[in-house]
Amino acid sequence: MKVAKFGGSSLASGGQLQKVINIIKADPKRKIVVVSAPGKRTKDDTKVTDLLIKYCNTVINNEDPTGIQSKIIQRYRAIGEHFNLPEGELQPIITGIEQLATQVFPSRAYQMAAFKAAGENNNAKLVAAVFNHQGIPAQYMNPKDIGLMVTDVPNDAQILDFSYKQLAGLSEYTKTLVIPGFFGYNQAGEVCTFSRGGSDITGAIVAKAVAAEEYENFTDVDAIYAANPNIIPNPRKITHLTFQEMRELSYAGFSVFHDEALIPAIEGKVPVVVKNTNHPDLPGTLISETKPIDQKNIVSGIASDSGFTGIYLRKYLMNKQVGFTLKLLQILADFGVSYEHMPSGIDDLTIIIRSRELTPDLEAKIQSRIESEIHPDDFQITHNYAMVMIVGEGIQDRIGTMAAATASIAAANVSIVMLNHGASPVSITIGIRDSDADQAVKSLYDTFINHKPVHLMDGIL
Repeated sequence: MKVAKFGGSSLASGGQLQKVINIIKADPKRKIVVVSAPGKRTKDDTKVTDLLIKYCNTVINNEDPTGIQSKIIQRYRAIGEHFNLPEGELQPIITGIEQLATQVFPSRAYQMAAFKAAGENNNAKLVAAVFNHQGIPAQYMNPKDIGLMVTDVPNDAQILDFSYKQLAGLSEYTKTLVIPGFFGYNQAGEVCTFSRGGSDITGAIVAKAVAAEEYENFTDVDAIYAANPNIIPNPRKITHLTFQEMRELSYAGFSVFHDEALIPAIEGKVPVVVKNTNHPDLPGTLISETKPIDQKNIVSGIASDSGFTGIYLRKYLMNKQVGFTLKLLQILADFGVSYEHMPSGIDDLTIIIRSRELTPDLEAKIQSRIESEIHPDDFQITHNYAMVMIVGEGIQDRIGTMAAATASIAAANVSIVMLNHGASPVSITIGIRDSDADQAVKSLYDTFINHKPVHLMDGIL
């Protein structure tokens, strides 16, 4: 059995849904389909999820919602009409969208979660109806009915472990099952959504639960690329990644998957294949637990992400103080701030944080606590850092990788502010200024993907 997840671009219109129908018919093993809400049909279009967020805010502000309701309903109606779906089968979707405006919720957070989840939920109902009309015996499955239970966090939920046993029963159905992605239910029966990339998370959860032989993630790209196509024109397609490589690349800015999205598949050791709905016969990118290491192409991908802040402090004899780091991290924990990296020396330490974790007021409070409790000899907070990550199985054991990386950065006339090598066996993380990120990626791509020699001022590496 295979689990196939289709993203918003794959379901944006009737024409796109026809491609999905052809894909499902082409392989009888595709018995479980996880769907996103309809995405953009054109560059200037609006995703249904964004329309639902606007709808929710309209209701919260006690404004007339009929206009935004009509826009949302029309998106589903247009897809149904493409397949001549009877009005009677569209009516439950229309009614559900309209009734959102009068429902009562425990809080604004639950209200927003329910509105957003309506995009996937109604699309699953629509897709199941269209499948049946197109000769694919299908059944819509509500997450509550199949036991997809999550933590009580309205817009950032996590799967509850006992759900997997309940979801395992999905493998016993003979019809093609259509499941809405992005959300589950807490134990009080309220809708709670997953974080960004939530439909990918649902797909991975279901794939793990039914022990799928493969989890196919259909999107609008032919494969995962070795670098961001907005930085590198026509980058190399990656044919095979390990789970660990994909996790590192996702964390560092690759947009195909949120860095949390694959965890259930990783835990279940379910191979993932990223494929293009528009070109389904292409091989795509396989992501699995292990892969053969290509010694000639040791680096799989290069990614960068901006929006980091560095908290630097110097404390002489820091290395002699038992519990020093614990005290520092406890201060951050007290303010609800998590950290990303923490390179250190005998007297110096830098904590790298996502800038979105901080506000000017919070930053001042953290500084005050550190200065009063730790008494650093030097203290600085620096904004506008970017992290560039070089990822590949085996790079830790490849002699000269770090030398080539730093030389490549130097050749690009970029200053390094942080290095992290050895914490992960498959990646090197280089901290630089935001403004230098694209130039660094271009230089590293030439060095490790195009295998061009590095030209330094005093020669060639």
